[in-house]
Amino acid sequence: MNPLHRSIQSPLPALTRRSFLGLGAAATGAVLLGACSSGETATSATATATAAPRDGGRLRAVFAGGGAQEVLDPHKANLYADVARSNAVFDKLVEYGDDLGPVPRLATAWRPNGDATAWTVELRPAVFHDGRPVRAADVLYSYQRIVDPKNALRPRASLEVIDIARSRQIDDRTIEFVCSRPCGDLANVLAAFGAYIIPEGTTDFSHPIGSGPFTFVSFEPGRSFVAARFGDYWDGAPHIDQLEILTAPDETARVNALLGGQVEYADDLSVTSARTYETDARVQILRSPRSAMSGFAMKVDRPPFDNLDLRRAMFALVDRDELVSTVLGSSGVVGNDLFGKDTKYYAGDLPQRRVDLDEAKALIRKAGAQNLAVELQTTGATNGFVEAANIFAEQAGRAGLKVDVKIGEGSTYWTRTLDEGVLSSFRSGAMPIESHTAQRMLSTSSKNYTQWRRPDFDALFATASQSTDDGVRARAYQQMQSQLYSEGGLLVWGFSDSLHGLAPKLAGMAQSAPTNTLGYARFDKAWLA
Repeated sequence: MNPLHRSIQSPLPALTRRSFLGLGAAATGAVLLGACSSGETATSATATATAAPRDGGRLRAVFAGGGAQEVLDPHKANLYADVARSNAVFDKLVEYGDDLGPVPRLATAWRPNGDATAWTVELRPAVFHDGRPVRAADVLYSYQRIVDPKNALRPRASLEVIDIARSRQIDDRTIEFVCSRPCGDLANVLAAFGAYIIPEGTTDFSHPIGSGPFTFVSFEPGRSFVAARFGDYWDGAPHIDQLEILTAPDETARVNALLGGQVEYADDLSVTSARTYETDARVQILRSPRSAMSGFAMKVDRPPFDNLDLRRAMFALVDRDELVSTVLGSSGVVGNDLFGKDTKYYAGDLPQRRVDLDEAKALIRKAGAQNLAVELQTTGATNGFVEAANIFAEQAGRAGLKVDVKIGEGSTYWTRTLDEGVLSSFRSGAMPIESHTAQRMLSTSSKNYTQWRRPDFDALFATASQSTDDGVRARAYQQMQSQLYSEGGLLVWGFSDSLHGLAPKLAGMAQSAPTNTLGYARFDKAWLA
């Protein structure tokens, strides 16, 4: 099958690293001057973007990237740029909707047996970019690759409940997943971050083939990814002919590229940028509601944070209100050292922590940490990280604890801080509490940034994940969160909307999609007015 039923427009000039970063300080002055003198409002300038969808054109989007180490393997997706590329080329069986509930994608139905030890999943008619149909064998191969312990892939923690060796295809479009234990909610498992479906036998991702809305054209790690419209996409062919995803770690460069007309979408804007340009005719501000959790990860398996008193001192000394008002502004709300505020199973009845310097000082003395200096690893590649780290260091100083902020290179930050150091800036996109727990808080979790490993905690998660009784699940999650609240190593100080910049002519983007959900970083329904 020919994936392109109409001709591609002549490619626009590539956004080279030199031209991209060249929109730096000198250009910023001109941009701000233009914004201040503009008489138009964003509302009037974007009127044409609300018209009927228009086919054609090349959409350029820029994300904070991972540099030369970026890959196209969707099972290794970690950064938002990885998500955008994976969403373009691949599909999952199920995705999270705006409310973090399951939305059918390649799977159309899933049914458990009587004790939820096996589930029957039906696939929709869909094809890969080379014309092959998406089959049960492709799904089983994809999941087998993910759960293989040799690969150490992020979705493994979520999918490990599936016994791939005993699972089978009933026919090309029907799968029986056999579970290693009862599984009360398979849809949440199938929607796991990174659980994309690849063709059976795939080992090389230099020219990836998926069943997503765009076909691969080219890729330069740390620079540019280009994909073309797939005319036979099961969910309807995209409006745009080509999608280019660029990467730049610096938010100023992303904003200037948008203002300068070099891109139509700029991901992850700061609160300051969004406030500055919210009435500028050249920019639409898109909010992804309650998308980002902001915090600090303490490693509980090593000094000094293997000392519970010191961890509790950290919880007591942080001024969440100051951090939220300064770093997140009106888009933020305070956190309470737990993931998933306002989502299902969130333990909202636990007392909200407030700054208590007297308690913090007493706990620091009890821990014998009066003269301790702690290194806090952070990076400038993620908006607000450095600002929050410096504010937190100042707050710790008020309690008598010295925190040294170390700003590291962005492309290796998440890989490095997973195992190294003792304290690091942390951020997460939206996902159900079950997924966060499976991927980050279990003894077997591959992304356990706090190194929290407790057999009794793992047992509670097993109880929650195995039961189809929502009351049993809720009680187990309440107990797990009580443990983390009292003894954990994740200091969650805030939640916020994620902010993105769109060119006035870009329309059709999902309006209420938190990060990590179906509508985020997807461009197959967008068009250029």
